[in-house]
Amino acid sequence: MFFKKMELLILETRERITITGRVQGVGFRPAVYRLAGELELGGFILNDSQGVTIELQGTDGQISEFLSRLQSTDSPALAKIKSIERKQINIHKGEKKFIIRMSKSEGGVSSEVTADIATCGDCLAELWDNRDFRYRYPFINCTNCGPRYSIVKTIPYDRPNTTMSEFKMCSKCRGQYEDVADRRFHAQPVACSRCGPEIRLTDNKGNTIRKGTDDVITETARSLKEGRIAAIKGIGGFHLAVDALNNQAVAKLRYRKRRDHKPFAMMADSIETVKKYAVVSRQAEALLTSPESPIVLLPGKTESGIAEQVAEGLDTFGFMLCYAPIHYLLFAEGLEVLVMTSGNISDEPLICKNQKALERLGSIADVFLLHNRQIFRQVDDSIVHFIAEQPTLLRRARGYVPAPMFLKQKADQDIFAAGADLKNTFSFVKGNQIICSEHIGDLEDAEVYEHYTESIEHLRGLFEVEPQAAACDLHPGYLSRKYVLRQKFKEVIEIQHHWAHIASVLAENEMNGPVIGLSCDGTGYGTDGAIWGCECMIASLEKFERFGHLRYYPLAGADKASKEAIRPLLGLLKNVYQDDFKLEDFLWLLEEIEPDKEKLKVITKQIDKNINCVLTSSLGRVFDAVAAILGLGTYNHFDAQLPISLESAAAEGIEDKYNFELVSGKDGAVELDITKMIKQILEEKQRNVPADIISARFHNTIAEGLLNMALKARENRQLNTTALSGGVFCNRYLTDRIKRKLQDKGFEILYNRDVPSNDGGISVGQAVIAVNLLNRKK
Repeated sequence: MFFKKMELLILETRERITITGRVQGVGFRPAVYRLAGELELGGFILNDSQGVTIELQGTDGQISEFLSRLQSTDSPALAKIKSIERKQINIHKGEKKFIIRMSKSEGGVSSEVTADIATCGDCLAELWDNRDFRYRYPFINCTNCGPRYSIVKTIPYDRPNTTMSEFKMCSKCRGQYEDVADRRFHAQPVACSRCGPEIRLTDNKGNTIRKGTDDVITETARSLKEGRIAAIKGIGGFHLAVDALNNQAVAKLRYRKRRDHKPFAMMADSIETVKKYAVVSRQAEALLTSPESPIVLLPGKTESGIAEQVAEGLDTFGFMLCYAPIHYLLFAEGLEVLVMTSGNISDEPLICKNQKALERLGSIADVFLLHNRQIFRQVDDSIVHFIAEQPTLLRRARGYVPAPMFLKQKADQDIFAAGADLKNTFSFVKGNQIICSEHIGDLEDAEVYEHYTESIEHLRGLFEVEPQAAACDLHPGYLSRKYVLRQKFKEVIEIQHHWAHIASVLAENEMNGPVIGLSCDGTGYGTDGAIWGCECMIASLEKFERFGHLRYYPLAGADKASKEAIRPLLGLLKNVYQDDFKLEDFLWLLEEIEPDKEKLKVITKQIDKNINCVLTSSLGRVFDAVAAILGLGTYNHFDAQLPISLESAAAEGIEDKYNFELVSGKDGAVELDITKMIKQILEEKQRNVPADIISARFHNTIAEGLLNMALKARENRQLNTTALSGGVFCNRYLTDRIKRKLQDKGFEILYNRDVPSNDGGISVGQAVIAVNLLNRKK
């Protein structure tokens, strides 16, 4: 017996295991506790600023089985393990019990603060169970769902560090919170109607109309059914809601919100309801019902019954499913489909505070459904669409932020990447992680810029980042660049816009390059002072070479040129016809787009005299011009409105294309010359060829031109991998076609999926370039 005890003692070992990834706020500690108890292991687990630390004492076999099961069958649904480090340490004699220790926060922060997650099935079952003490409670949640990022002030993710700290748990909630066998063990937002947040309904002056869940929900739903506008406070901020089937209600919301054209997102409570109004593929259904619960762009059904002004002129609808208990309670009152658009005016930041909502949205909403759980971090809804049947982010926010992107190499220092001025995000680099912010917006708006600067400080503090170096765009007028220059970083790296686009693709795919980069958008400041926008690059994380581009054309009017389609159209006409261009010859077309003949003369003179005029290779502005030619619109009331309309108009099944040429430019680069295409489009317009046919042929031509530049680059540089990025590749018709063409020619194709291909991905590209350049200096 003595020798048997000695044998067991000799076989026993102890290990310290450090795990990083998505392991806080997802039920990881209770899962570890239960598994360790089942395997009769001693030790402890705690949250720390690296992730979690576990010490296990038992036999090698027990510890090996523990790690095997933790990475497979016993891992919590929302957990995502990135790395596991094991170290053998001294045995603690006689330790047989496994415990959960209090968290510690010392050390550099690299643990992942998790995103806000849609209400899980277990919580929904309890929401509708009248025997459960959280029956119809609007804030029901557990370790598998509910708010996280939007309520956390600092890490570790424990209740005292969240906005739930002001709500003292009742005995029932505390019992579940402390019960390791319970689904709510250490669920930080746990609460019930006795001890947690409450909802109330007010008028637009803040006067209370109803209190108590049942009365508030019933009255809010009644208001919506009667065509009134409701401001509803949710997880990451306010929504403005109306009945999506009520034409007058939707028109009223557009008028009051000052949003005349941009499409509205909609919400339903089931896939079955969404399928009444849109085509839902298996992949789209999986995304709609995922824990992230984004807005998904879907092909709309004709004569669907959705109010025309929800997405006028477009062939897609943006749908999401309910993702918070308060949404489910409202829809249970017999609502069918609601417009659920961001609670703000025009393009200002999302509002998340009650008083500010009443002040700013009081002229829009008739009633306000408020609650008293503070939102510490406002977060918009994410938007996803499909490229070649693969989900691709258009706006990265709720459900996805702040999940980091992991780098192949570790940064030698913390870095800040400022992003672009449109669709801004910013990023921090710490260790081997890029932490990209949620969608911020367009920095030209003063409130958005203020939100930008405040957000930088919040994330810097949340992740304890102390950047001494920064990366920013080359554009001398960018507010993001000016912000960086004012901060007095020890080192600032200015990065060309389109190079950053391609680098964001390389970062997603953990590649260094070089690749053939096709980067196409509306605007990006070039190294020659021109405005670039249709680029073929030989790009790596170290450098880029401009191999080819769209032939320059003149663009008059600075910022006006991105709004008024007449400006790029006149620049293209002047470029195509050169000295033979006479305004009078094109009045048959131009006066339909701009009736003011004097304005046409002024813009033409600007181009002739080179007054407030730049050279550009912008492909986005070519889309604007062609949309105007086809009568699809004359003005971008929101970013890419005309290109979106042009894409929606394109006929299916058309393989024809127009003519173009690849020529040698003065700068030695290959130039894509679309002179013949423009002439053919004008000829077909005069012959009354349908707009949908012309649109399809135009898209086909652009795809063929980009393909030919890539083929030329492959021939010259012996590269076979292409990377696609830039706002133009948000166009599904074009991107699907160019991908198919490249594949047919044997190219390997990389493109953005996890970060947007529009300017929302620029900061990630800036960050990864900066890491590479700064590390090489050491």
